[in-house]
Amino acid sequence: MHLFVDNLTNIDFSYLDHRRGLVGETWLANAALDGALDNQGMVCDFGIVKKTLRHWLDDQLDHRLLVPTLSPHLALGRDGEQVDLAWTLHSGERIRVSGPQQAFALVEAEAIGAGSVAAWSVRQLASAFPSSVEQLRLGFTCEEIADPYYHYSHGLKKHSGNCQRIAHGHRSRIRIYLDGERNLEWERNWAERWEDIYLGTREDLVEGSDEKILHFAYRAQQGEFALDIPARRCELVDCDTTVEQLALYIARSIADTIAADLPGTEVQVRAYEGLGKGAIASALAPQKA
Repeated sequence: MHLFVDNLTNIDFSYLDHRRGLVGETWLANAALDGALDNQGMVCDFGIVKKTLRHWLDDQLDHRLLVPTLSPHLALGRDGEQVDLAWTLHSGERIRVSGPQQAFALVEAEAIGAGSVAAWSVRQLASAFPSSVEQLRLGFTCEEIADPYYHYSHGLKKHSGNCQRIAHGHRSRIRIYLDGERNLEWERNWAERWEDIYLGTREDLVEGSDEKILHFAYRAQQGEFALDIPARRCELVDCDTTVEQLALYIARSIADTIAADLPGTEVQVRAYEGLGKGAIASALAPQKA
């Protein structure tokens, strides 16, 4: 007998890629179970399936940095509960990340992808279901987005939950309106600008940062976090990188840019944070003096 659960949940995370670097991503999770019927006439109660899988995915993958531990591009170290890693890019540049173990998912694979993460997850969940379940299958898919979108990673040191982790991210769509009219050109501009970007808060920069490498570090409730990343793969902002602040940042940036040609124009930005959630912010292009 075959049991399936579509659109079980979605996870927001970042992962390390040899070419793309630090990539923010959002996946939808689907599950299927094969097995014999139990004395209730079920393979497994849907309530148990949903609760078990959602809890595991939320706890072990969501808002973490996924690290392929079998990759030749990885140097991984641990000191108690602290993880330190260096990731070499195809360009020869390096990304370094350190933080509490709970901020990482150490995936036994050569590369992070929907298939490799699903296979690893199934191995971790091998004993989570009753004996009537003979096989568990997980699948991860991306939201189909016809509009422009970007991948960004960030960390929120003031957050009391898992958003404080310095390298987690999202795959997010964006909509931009000028005086109520949607503007695809500006949407494409920001999608290209924030393609596989790290959004860093300026106040989290530490000594030693230069034109080539930016060093971020902070202490949050979960512990000490640090990130070194090539400057060309980062955009520095003077605000926290909540979706509310990012929507306003984009709106104000566009308003300032168009002020000379379109003074008084209202810019409205509908910025998403992953799937089905986000913030709306507006700004007026300054009038000519």
